[in-house]
Amino acid sequence: MAKKSVVERNKKRMRLAQKYAAKRSALKAIAKDESLSPEERFNARLKLAELPRNSAPVRVRLRCELSGRSRSNYRKFRLSRIALRDLALSGQIPGMVKSSW
Repeated sequence: MAKKSVVERNKKRMRLAQKYAAKRSALKAIAKDESLSPEERFNARLKLAELPRNSAPVRVRLRCELSGRSRSNYRKFRLSRIALRDLALSGQIPGMVKSSW
């Protein structure tokens, strides 16, 4: 089980990323637009740098929904390998069975 503070910090980053997503994408579009003057593009980059660092989507870490574990997660299920195996063995994931050969 991950520390509660680490899980909450990651949730805060998710909220900030959603909050600033539109503003960030608009500023990035202005900064990449070759038809604008260099001053306008530079000002857009400065405004982009003024946004909170935790509002960048790249700072959000994929964590297990059940345990908060940060490593070896399956994106499709948003679960760690340990939690996924426990749920599969108890029959709570439809269609997933333990393989044996």
